[in-house]
Amino acid sequence: MNKSPRKIWLILFSIIVIPVLFFAVYQISTSNENEKIIRDIYSKQLDAILYSVNQYSEDVVSNWRSRIEMIKNESKTSEDLSVSLTKFLSDNSSIRFLFIADSSFNIIIKFPDDAKTENVNTFLNLNKEKVKNLYTLRKSGYNKSEPVSDKIINTASSLLFLTGNNICGIAVDPNSFVRNILEPKLQEVSQEEFVLSVYDNKNKRTIYSTDNAEAEQHRLLWLLPELSLGISLKGTSIKEIASERVYTNVILVLLLAVLLIAGNWFVYRNIKKEIELAQIKSDFVSNVSHELRTPLSLINMFAETLELDRVKTEEKKQEYYSIISSETNRLSRIVNKILNFSKMEAGKKTYNFSNVDINEIVENTFNTYKFHLQNNNFVFSFDKTGNLPHIKADTEAVSEALINLIDNAIKYSNEKKEITIKTGKKNGKVFIQVDDKGIGISKEDQKKIYEKFFRVSTDLVHNVKGTGLGLTIIKHIMDAHKGEISLNSEPGKGSSFILKFNTNNSN
Repeated sequence: MNKSPRKIWLILFSIIVIPVLFFAVYQISTSNENEKIIRDIYSKQLDAILYSVNQYSEDVVSNWRSRIEMIKNESKTSEDLSVSLTKFLSDNSSIRFLFIADSSFNIIIKFPDDAKTENVNTFLNLNKEKVKNLYTLRKSGYNKSEPVSDKIINTASSLLFLTGNNICGIAVDPNSFVRNILEPKLQEVSQEEFVLSVYDNKNKRTIYSTDNAEAEQHRLLWLLPELSLGISLKGTSIKEIASERVYTNVILVLLLAVLLIAGNWFVYRNIKKEIELAQIKSDFVSNVSHELRTPLSLINMFAETLELDRVKTEEKKQEYYSIISSETNRLSRIVNKILNFSKMEAGKKTYNFSNVDINEIVENTFNTYKFHLQNNNFVFSFDKTGNLPHIKADTEAVSEALINLIDNAIKYSNEKKEITIKTGKKNGKVFIQVDDKGIGISKEDQKKIYEKFFRVSTDLVHNVKGTGLGLTIIKHIMDAHKGEISLNSEPGKGSSFILKFNTNNSN
């Protein structure tokens, strides 16, 4: 009986736990892959932001280029050109140096004048190919600003572009350009979600950040390639997000697994209960059949013997009559037990309460059972406490409870056949105590003995037949009397059942 529920539980448990464990291990093992996916997502976000920032930088430089070309075209004299460019430089503090040269690399004007002309010529000669490329693009209708790695001024970034047919070069201070021009744009595109940083690749330092955080990814700026734009998440990191995602998934799956396991446990308990109940009912039918068959067989055998007049002596006839009477009483008790249980289950059992003397009930029951005890070779005694207060009880019900206890004591006693019945008063309650020296009951089974049809499954009681209803009926009787039943028992040392009744019970 126990193997089938255990097998069902193992199958249900395996169906849930194995996939859950597999998924948890898979989530943990793919944490690096999840991190890569998230990193790629933010990389694309960085590319979009970088494009916006670079486009903005292009627009700024394009505006400078247009302004310089306008100044050059509007200036009628070199003095006018000088004044206008001086004002232009003062309005754009990010530009530290500016020169204009013709296509032959002859310097037309330069600001400030402290830069040596030969240095500018050297700069132009080093970037002949880029200048040539600018003229080629100009013919195609595209006017471009070209960043160059060679420096006009060592501390500034250099840009080349064309103004009309002339070459213009400017030296831009990176720090000033970022703080005065790019900062508002960076604040705008960060959207309180990202931290954007500008990093000086040459000096290995951050020159600007929208917040104090180390960038996780970098991209070079188009016009200022010595600088790079970095992105990170505000208040967290990509690795933390990936790990949190994995752990969240694992926790959710584990919680779901717990719920499923709890559900399976509930299903398992119900299945187990149904299997046990089916087994108990089967045992009950088998035991009742045996219980009924034995007295019926004896009654039939002795009645048939008497009917055929095969008994010659009067003494023998009286013995057979006594056996028939005893077995008839036994049969009646079995039937009454089943009928009483049926009424209890249906809620139709009624009790007739009256003031009764507990010693009188015990004594009558004891005397009725004395013959049966003697025939089974039991040593028995009744230890009575006198002057006990009366209780309100149903005499027949209390007697039935006591008979069931005596009947169990007879059934489950082996070599030591001793039964003692005591009455007394303790803690304001009147009690009946039935002690035996039988096989005893384990602590584990003591929790179940009052359940209907339950019988202890040990080799010691394997051949003892019973309905499994005796203690269930006793418990019902004691509950109806608002009393208590307690048990003190150890395997191999016997059992002691105590029925406790209130002296002031007002049923």
